[in-house]
Amino acid sequence: MAAEGPEPGPDASLVSLYRWLDTVPLSRPRRNIARDFSDGVLAAEVVKFFFPSLVELHSFVPTSSTAQKAANWGHLNRKVLSKLNLRLPEEMIQALARSRPGTAEQLLQLLRDKILQRQRNSKGGGGKPNVRSDLGSGCIQDGAARVVTVPGQPGAGPGDMRQQLAEREQALALARDTIQILQAKVGRLEQLLLLKNLRIDDLSRRLQQLQGHRR
Repeated sequence: MAAEGPEPGPDASLVSLYRWLDTVPLSRPRRNIARDFSDGVLAAEVVKFFFPSLVELHSFVPTSSTAQKAANWGHLNRKVLSKLNLRLPEEMIQALARSRPGTAEQLLQLLRDKILQRQRNSKGGGGKPNVRSDLGSGCIQDGAARVVTVPGQPGAGPGDMRQQLAEREQALALARDTIQILQAKVGRLEQLLLLKNLRIDDLSRRLQQLQGHRR
């Protein structure tokens, strides 16, 4: 019987992590995860995707500077991750900023656990009891969407109602995903515009200095 390979457990864990990460629409393609996540921007985008209200993407500027990378992580640690009950030690922040292999995966494992935990907690008070109570009156509410059925009519049974609810939930989930993707793109464009303006200001100052020297 052939062996499947060394350390199947960790490998399977990473495969699961990468599949989960692939569900998040990041602003740049994932090539080398240690370098891709070194400046904290993509980590902020991951949190933004699941909890839009927790993150202001314009606060995180893509950079190649190790010091600025650490600053991004420090801000993310204090302002965002702390709300998920996750606090990164300084050693991990420095390792992330320096693209130390394996550290980004450790961070993402922790982040995924906290995100899933928060999602479970938010669903704990969930809408299922409300759905069950509404079934008796033939009315189901899902956010802004409302489906009304009349007991006794063809297609108005609980099975059809559940199917209608599932279809509307899928449509709402797709709409939310689209909105989050657009928000991420808008945030990226705002960052690029800010960098462009800074560059223009810098070039304008240099031009004025050059003109002053020529006089």
